[in-house]
Amino acid sequence: MNLSFAKSRDLLKRVLGVSLSVRTLEHMNRANAKDAEEYQDVGPAPRQVKGNQIHALTADGKGVPMRREEGEEPVEGRRKKGEKANKKREACVGGSYLIDPYERTPEEVLGDLEGQGDRKERPRPQDKRIHGELSQEGRTGKEATFEWLKEMKEQRDPEGKCPVVCVMDGSMGLWKQVKEKFPGVVKILDIFHVSERVWVAAHTFHPEGSEEAANFAREKLLGILRGKAGRVVGGIRQMATKRGIRGAKRKRLEGALKYLEKNKEYMKYDEYLAKGYPIGSGVVEGACRNLVKDRFELTGMSWTREGAQAMLRMRAISINGDWKEFQGFRREKVLRNLHPHRERFVENWPLAA
Repeated sequence: MNLSFAKSRDLLKRVLGVSLSVRTLEHMNRANAKDAEEYQDVGPAPRQVKGNQIHALTADGKGVPMRREEGEEPVEGRRKKGEKANKKREACVGGSYLIDPYERTPEEVLGDLEGQGDRKERPRPQDKRIHGELSQEGRTGKEATFEWLKEMKEQRDPEGKCPVVCVMDGSMGLWKQVKEKFPGVVKILDIFHVSERVWVAAHTFHPEGSEEAANFAREKLLGILRGKAGRVVGGIRQMATKRGIRGAKRKRLEGALKYLEKNKEYMKYDEYLAKGYPIGSGVVEGACRNLVKDRFELTGMSWTREGAQAMLRMRAISINGDWKEFQGFRREKVLRNLHPHRERFVENWPLAA
């Protein structure tokens, strides 16, 4: 549930007649999260790949509004442009899922991007698992998340026989982690981020909402999907020079083109489509919304690092469908701590009778 601690307190009071303070609920959540770390090691393993399934990895970052650290001075006076009352710390969200290969043509993908594709025919992601980490002392959130993704890879395919793809946006920090921890993985730039840059180019030359802009975007996207990203980028830049595009419009266009250029090695869409690989990062986009945005960015919300990390762990357990098993694990752990000789007593119960 996407309720604040205060609203959860009111709900418990109304339904169960139990009065708990917000601070008590926060402490309970943190205590649960400590057990979640242990549960991650002993809980149910993710489903292993079968047949010709593809193992897809994905990651993205999402800002969490943070409280000021102890000793940190508040911003005095009127805030400057772009300056916010609460600083944000990036939470890195990782996702792992299995999916059947689905071969498509560039024209079919273009139809999907325009909302004309038949989504009923597509294979759906299976056994989605998500995880979130903030930067902690000694390692960044990205490092911790990709360590988790590495564990997912080893558990899903111990023999390393299935194809593994990583679909993400153009963050250099994320791609650095992929190169370090997954040297043999197929790296794919999310096609929706590509589409956004192509539309920037379209609106450089044609008015927004015009048929000319739409035709321009279709032509360039089709070229990219056919594996000709370098040629498309070069053609757009040459076109801008010939038409004398300068100033703010040229600067915005160059930003979009440089994004495509630096990620060109992850844009071999003709190869990806022929092998049936996924080329969109919708799973992690949705995970960022469900795991982070829907809870951490409620009105007036701000977090300590410890409290935010605890909430990330607990929400991931819930979203992954492990809540019932996790609570069973916690109850068993409490029983063992309270009654360390319980099993021996139960075993000898007939003799005692």
